[in-house]
Amino acid sequence: MASLIISTAVPTAASASTVTSLISSAKTYIGTPYRYGGTTTAGFDCSAYVQRVFSDNGYSVPRDTSSQYARGTAVSKSNLETGDLVFFNTSGNRVSHVGIYVGASNFIHASTSKGVMISSIYDPHYWGSRYVGARRVQNFAEAPIKINTDVAAVVTPAKIQAPANPTRADIALTLAEELNLKATNNQIAFNDVSESHPQIAAIAAVAEAGIFTGSNGSFKPDGNLTRAQLAKVLVEAFGLEGRTDVSFSDVPNDHWAKEYIEILYHNGITKGHVDGRFGVEEQVTSVQFQTFIDRISGS
Repeated sequence: MASLIISTAVPTAASASTVTSLISSAKTYIGTPYRYGGTTTAGFDCSAYVQRVFSDNGYSVPRDTSSQYARGTAVSKSNLETGDLVFFNTSGNRVSHVGIYVGASNFIHASTSKGVMISSIYDPHYWGSRYVGARRVQNFAEAPIKINTDVAAVVTPAKIQAPANPTRADIALTLAEELNLKATNNQIAFNDVSESHPQIAAIAAVAEAGIFTGSNGSFKPDGNLTRAQLAKVLVEAFGLEGRTDVSFSDVPNDHWAKEYIEILYHNGITKGHVDGRFGVEEQVTSVQFQTFIDRISGS
């Protein structure tokens, strides 16, 4: 299970930060334009962007993509961890593009078309077929202390930072990949999903499969799901069956999601929090979502 890592000190140039801070720093550059050979916020190329993000957090990596690929330890696609470098062949050479893995099958990178952005390593239209490999240039892992049965964290006296929440578009992408869903076309009726949206293929696929229906013509791609809503999505998406009566303190007998939650529990997908709650109104975190998907895949 992925872990939320909390730093015990404020990072400086001489004091390396956690992977949470690394990804937070990486996202501050979203929208920065691409510039070949660029090394400043006026424009980055892909390897300079990676170098800047790691430098911001007290780590040193080489300047060019091939040197970065030669650094660290090779990592298989199935064992990627947040903060790993992912590499692609975009020009006929073995390695010509690099980004930083941010979890949930996504990576952040300086793209030639849109500058710094987040894409999927499984993108069927481009990145999926060009993936070369990954390197772990820094081991961020720390021994986790379990604080509930659906998510683990390292707890320190420092203020706990909540893990990122996957958007509806993120969840659509993961479900489309897990279920190998393909839409007959990308023409969807959601008024808030443009043809240029990076997850349009996945959103179209889950919509066509009836997993997401939207509301009043909107998909709300940047919105989040509660744990109760995710329970319904997962049960219907994966066709989960069976039901075990279980009492969570925040799930009364007449709650609309009680059946879905009990189906997840029956299949060993969720165990709830240690305080006896399911957390029906809590927004799903990336760690929790990945934990549920891992348990379904392993069931």
